[in-house]
Amino acid sequence: MSEIVGNVEEGFLDAPDGLPIGWRRWSPTGETRGVVVVLHGIGEHGGRYGEVATRFNDAGYVVAAMDFRGHGRSGGRRGDTRIPPSLSDIDLMLGQEAQLNSGRPLFLYGHSLGGLIAFLYALDRNPDLAGVVLTGPAFRTVLREQRVKVAVARALGSAIPGLTLGSGLPQDLLNRDPAVRAAYKEDPLVHDRASAGFARGALLAQERCEAEAHHFRLPLLIAHGGADGINLLAGSETIAAAVPEDCTLTVYDGVYHALEHEPEMPQIIDDDIAWMDVHRGRDVKSVQA
Repeated sequence: MSEIVGNVEEGFLDAPDGLPIGWRRWSPTGETRGVVVVLHGIGEHGGRYGEVATRFNDAGYVVAAMDFRGHGRSGGRRGDTRIPPSLSDIDLMLGQEAQLNSGRPLFLYGHSLGGLIAFLYALDRNPDLAGVVLTGPAFRTVLREQRVKVAVARALGSAIPGLTLGSGLPQDLLNRDPAVRAAYKEDPLVHDRASAGFARGALLAQERCEAEAHHFRLPLLIAHGGADGINLLAGSETIAAAVPEDCTLTVYDGVYHALEHEPEMPQIIDDDIAWMDVHRGRDVKSVQA
């Protein structure tokens, strides 16, 4: 079941464990040329990508965004997001969009935490996708550079994984517009929680992505803000250097972490669209064979 709220279709997927997974879909008015499935960052939700969706829609792309467990309209304790079940939720989301848009190219688009999970998903599943787009991916966070905090996160994640604390995400480093930061703070679906189990899982995911990046086989576009003070550009550079095939890293000078909410967003999304237009005709089956 779904409903139309304004120009957005909203609904829920039923995960195998019974948890409701919220989703939204924005559709173009004309011909559909492809589908973009969006994975959001920590503490936020898919509904924050409406302006991005409009720009993709204008180029003929359907945009569908899911909310991770413990985020947005999805079920689960706030911030207690675990990666293995999240990968299964992405299976459901991609399956739904593939069925609704049969024969059209699918792209996976992940921001920050969503970028980390999108990359890991592609490594784990080798899915039938035309490409993967990451923005400010969480391959190497500021937290990961602090050894004491990393040790604490690992210990707590093993001993009391359900313990939930403040995520410590510095809002003044998200983007440069005070009005955008204020809207983020006032959004009732945004939270600042993260469980110890999530933190440990994210660290393990970062390590696995670096160790296995040379196995990545899908076309990959990474967009990173040159002034990102949350997820370090060095992490994206390391991954881009290790991916053996079709990989593009674009750095936007002076841009903060939340690229989708920076003044340069129109140019960034247009660059994404240009890259997808090149890759949407790719014969995925023959490459995977």
